[in-house]
Amino acid sequence: MQPQVQTGTSHVPESNRGFRAWWQLTRPHTLTAAFVPVFLGTALALDVGRIDFGLFFAMLVACLLIQAATNMFNEYYDFKRGLDTEHSIGIGGAIVRDGIKPRTVMQLALILYGISILIGIYICMESSWWIAVIGGVSMLAGYLYTGGPYPIAYTPLGELFAGFFMGCLIILISFFIQTGFVSATSVFVSIPVSILVGAILMANNIRDHDGDKEFGRKTLAILLGRENAILFLAGMFVAAYILVAIMIGLGIASAWTAIVILSAPKAVKAIKGFKAGRVPIQMMPAMKATAQTNTIFGFLLSIGLFLGYFI
Repeated sequence: MQPQVQTGTSHVPESNRGFRAWWQLTRPHTLTAAFVPVFLGTALALDVGRIDFGLFFAMLVACLLIQAATNMFNEYYDFKRGLDTEHSIGIGGAIVRDGIKPRTVMQLALILYGISILIGIYICMESSWWIAVIGGVSMLAGYLYTGGPYPIAYTPLGELFAGFFMGCLIILISFFIQTGFVSATSVFVSIPVSILVGAILMANNIRDHDGDKEFGRKTLAILLGRENAILFLAGMFVAAYILVAIMIGLGIASAWTAIVILSAPKAVKAIKGFKAGRVPIQMMPAMKATAQTNTIFGFLLSIGLFLGYFI
């Protein structure tokens, strides 16, 4: 199927695009999946010693750039495969609605990857060159998420890959570059955040359930069916909170980390929103609430760890 490229704004020169169009191209609501794990991994390192803020900011910027580039690959390949049209609902659509050229989107994504590689070299020089191997695999996964002949995003494994690479791995790398090792505590703490990163993708796939099914995608939401996918999303939220309770019970995390429960109202809002919504536009607030759950949960967990170290 050939994508429709003529839209109401496609005649506007790219140099005259508003900031909002370029900002939306990064899909900012997903960027929390990049910076929350960096904060959390760094907070975990506080228990070991002093923080190198140069490495912290370098890791933060590199992760944000990789996430933004991954979103641009998604934009480019969804357009090329005809999944995006000017009537599509969502934060994407810079190509079909704003008239940004596909080549420009791809070039910008590659530039962001290039900058993140340069930052990665600095991180490796200050920590370990093994980070280059791990970072390279992560960047490849970001591209293959929607690029290549068998995109990960079109399979039931999308949530797993997103959670591992954008949750667990970022937390562990952020911890490692500060400490020089990976602790059992950092692994345990990374799990609930990884689940919530995967939840952001699950929310996206629930919203896009009907459209993705029409185009032949085999996402987990499609395999489960819409109602079961919402239940699965609720289970992901519950699992994240239960895991924190277990860590407190086992002495892995301090009782202060129980403050993550303050993020629960956003999770409840997300589930109620998906149950009430029947068309994609109605489910957008539920998607936003899911991303906010990840953000608030991650920051509260970081604060709880910090308080546990110093109080």
